[in-house]
Amino acid sequence: MIELKVRKFGNSLGVVLPKEVINRLHTKDGEPLFLLESSDGSYRLSPHDPGFADKMTKAEDIISRYRNTLHELAK
Repeated sequence: MIELKVRKFGNSLGVVLPKEVINRLHTKDGEPLFLLESSDGSYRLSPHDPGFADKMTKAEDIISRYRNTLHELAK
C-alpha cells in the first residue's frame, strides 16, 4: 500500500504519484490516466481508456462490412 497526500495546486486539489507508481503504470508527463469506479465503490487508476475496446470493436465491424468500399477509396 502506498499512502498519498492530497495537496492544493492553485485552485485545485491533487496527488503526486511516486516514481515507482509512474513506472508501473507505464506513463509519463502529459499522458492521460483514467480513474475507474468499481461496482463496490472502490477506485482503480489505469493508463488504458476503458472505452477504447468498444470503439475498436465498432471500427472493426465497419471495416469488415465496408471492406470493398474502403479498398476503392484507398486507391
